[in-house]
Order: sequence, then structure tokens, then C-alpha cells
Amino acid sequence: MNQFTVNIKEPCHQNFQNFSPTDKGGFCNHCTKEVIDFSGMTSVEIANYFRNHTSNNICGRFKKHQLTTYTESRKSQFNVLGAITIAFMALFSFAKTHAQNIDNQTRNSINNTSKLQSAINDNSIIVKGIVSESGNPLPGANILLEGTAIGISTDFDGNFEFPVLLKKGDVLVFSYIGFTSKKVKIQDNTSGNNIALNVNLKPDGCVLMGKVAVKKLYSSTKD
Repeated sequence: MNQFTVNIKEPCHQNFQNFSPTDKGGFCNHCTKEVIDFSGMTSVEIANYFRNHTSNNICGRFKKHQLTTYTESRKSQFNVLGAITIAFMALFSFAKTHAQNIDNQTRNSINNTSKLQSAINDNSIIVKGIVSESGNPLPGANILLEGTAIGISTDFDGNFEFPVLLKKGDVLVFSYIGFTSKKVKIQDNTSGNNIALNVNLKPDGCVLMGKVAVKKLYSSTKD
């Protein structure tokens, strides 16, 4: 497994829009070199690019949140005995997880019923929903009740259910690294005590360009 961090120590102030287009970005006449446009790449694509291009003389264009640490793992290789062992462990883990899921579903059903009854009694509101960016779910997005330390993060599919009941006028703050935070004020819900939010966050729009500094943080020959 390899970890490396990507940074631009001295941002370039040339206008990327004036560059001659190339397959991977644009050609800067001032520096007489190609500038790679990483701003539209995923983290996996960026990691793969630097795995295949070890030169330190790379000039790139990044969104602010893309200047971070990347982890690259190599495909594991193991013998037949190891594969059998892992298969048994996976089977045991699946059985255990399945039993836990059933138990969790039962508890969640009871909790949700209790929440709903409580909400009906005191006009509090159950808030759940999804956080996304241009239709793509954002796993790990943070939702915080303004003025408190009460919050939750979205799951792998961008879904969440706020852990406490809310009321009209409460404000939820939605945030995600590299994106502009968004506040949502809870309003009266005419359809009942459940509110389903569909919150769309937008990238912060900050773009940096310049010579890329790649620093290897950790390297291991283990799979």
C-alpha cells in the first residue's frame, strides 16, 4: 500500500481558458509545457495517474479539495489455504452480520415506532433524507443541528436519519470537504411528522494550478 500527498506550493496565475487544448488538459505557452487538468478526475483516476507518471515535472489544475492524501493499494495474492481460510471467515462474518441486521431491524422498527408516537404527541419532526452532488450521493457528509454538537453522517448511499426529533425553526447544517456548506431550516410539514430532505451540495469552485509536488508518506511491500 502506498500513500502520497498532492500539493501545489506556488500557484500559477496563467489563465487556463487561454491555453491550447490538449488530450489531457491544455498547453501553456508561458511555461511551454502541458498542464494536466485533474479537476474533472476522480480520486482513483488521480492516484492511477501518479502511479504511472513518476516524473516530478508535472504541472496540473486541481479543485481545492483534490489537493489531499491519496491511498493506492496493490492487488493481494494468496495461496489456496489462505483462500479457504478467508472463505470460512467470510461465511462466518456473513452469518453474524445477517443475524445482527435482523436484530437491528427489529430494534429500529421499535425505535421508529417510538419516535413517531413521540412526534405525534409533541409535534416534533422526524427528519431523514439524502445528500448528493449533481445526482451523485455523498457518503460521509456531515449534518449538524446548528448551535449544538448533535449530528450524524450520511451512509454509503448518501442517506441519513437525524438522531433526534426536531421542531419548526431548527436549522440543519450540511457540509462536505471541498463543497460549500448549506443550511436548511425546518418548516411545518402538512403531510405529517416526517420530513424527507433532498439536499444538493455544490463544489466550492476554488481551482488551483501550478507545478505539482508529490510527497510519498508511506510505502510498504505488503499486499
